[in-house]
Amino acid sequence: MTHHDLCPWLTPTVAARIATITAETAHAASNEIAARIAALAERNRAIHERECFNLNPATNVMNPKAEALLASGLGSRPSLGYPGDKYEMGLEAIEEIEVIAANLACEIFNAKHAEIRVASGALANLYAFMATCEPGDAIIAPPASIGGHVTHHKAGCAGHYGLVTHPAPVNVDGYTVDLDQLRDLALRVHPKLITIGMSLNLFPHPIAEIRAIADEVGAKVLFDAAHQCGMIAGGVFADPLAEGAHMMTMSTYKSLGGPAGGLIVTSDDDMAQRLDKIAFPGLTANFDVAKSAALAIGLLDWREFGSAYARAMVTTAKALAEALAAEDMPVFATSQGYTGSHQFALEAAAFGGGQAAAKHLRPANILACGIGLPISPVDGDMNGLRLGTPELCRWGMTERDMPQLAGIIAKALRSSQPEALASEVAEWRGSFDRLHFIRA
Repeated sequence: MTHHDLCPWLTPTVAARIATITAETAHAASNEIAARIAALAERNRAIHERECFNLNPATNVMNPKAEALLASGLGSRPSLGYPGDKYEMGLEAIEEIEVIAANLACEIFNAKHAEIRVASGALANLYAFMATCEPGDAIIAPPASIGGHVTHHKAGCAGHYGLVTHPAPVNVDGYTVDLDQLRDLALRVHPKLITIGMSLNLFPHPIAEIRAIADEVGAKVLFDAAHQCGMIAGGVFADPLAEGAHMMTMSTYKSLGGPAGGLIVTSDDDMAQRLDKIAFPGLTANFDVAKSAALAIGLLDWREFGSAYARAMVTTAKALAEALAAEDMPVFATSQGYTGSHQFALEAAAFGGGQAAAKHLRPANILACGIGLPISPVDGDMNGLRLGTPELCRWGMTERDMPQLAGIIAKALRSSQPEALASEVAEWRGSFDRLHFIRA
């Protein structure tokens, strides 16, 4: 029986890949499997840290000291309850880590409260939905055409929680929401929550204006900073909480460069209490304290280097976008330009779609992914290719390197044999072997 027979919802491509891996290890001895796992971990490090330029803004590389804490013995120690009143005993050291990490998150994001126990950015959004809504309530969220995330929609945790999502009207020229139409929609559907912040953010969003609309209808405002948290922490983008968002959710491993996980910050006392009850005794209970320790180390990097790192990401992204445009690549542009952020996109129809383009670039040792754009759709694929600079900058690339990188990307996209570029790319990538914007 095949995986496709066992799991008929899988595509043939996915089922075949799983079946191949399963067949290779089905009868292996334990020592063989353990050795294989170790080799695969090293192979993964080689791909991302020695061979490939990673332009996926949804990932980053951690401070090695933060990474080491993930294997420090903290993660297997359950930590149920509040510091000073834990259910388990012997957690005095862990209590300190929890408090320090939360305090650092508040400091970096200029917030009164931080919820650090969340396992992922997607679950952070679920916490936000539960803190503001009941099943059956309406929310308004950005659609996929401007990078709206699935967690805000029917297929994601908003839908699984029973919320009814109304796609926000789109301001195509600004790659954001249309405020006049948003107000009309809000007056019509009376949402309990309006969300803003997407998987591609080119310029700051009109948060204060969205808050004014929300106040008219009695709604709360959630800023999803999964991608923009680094821009906010570094002061390149304005503080969404100061501009009116009731809370801000985020992933901690993208532009922030920390461990995989979620984080919520707010300066609203009532909202913080609701979130706290959702975390404990609600959804989180015990959690991975090693993640909290690693996050704390990552946040210390932002205390010392955040402004410089955020500015470098933006400068490098602008330079790469301009260099790709000079290579006659179809860089998506708004009335404000290509980007004022750490990410931007190519219009991908000419390459068969965004995911098709990403798969075409992979043999050339260039890593990227698809994204939605408010332009003509591409059947069976996304219509944009998303590119970002968090990892490039952390490995020491600057705007001076972007013309050469743009030339390689353009050549690979036009080539019928992108794999022919792999050795050249790997050799150049290997010259960037030291991490920047981290505490030694």
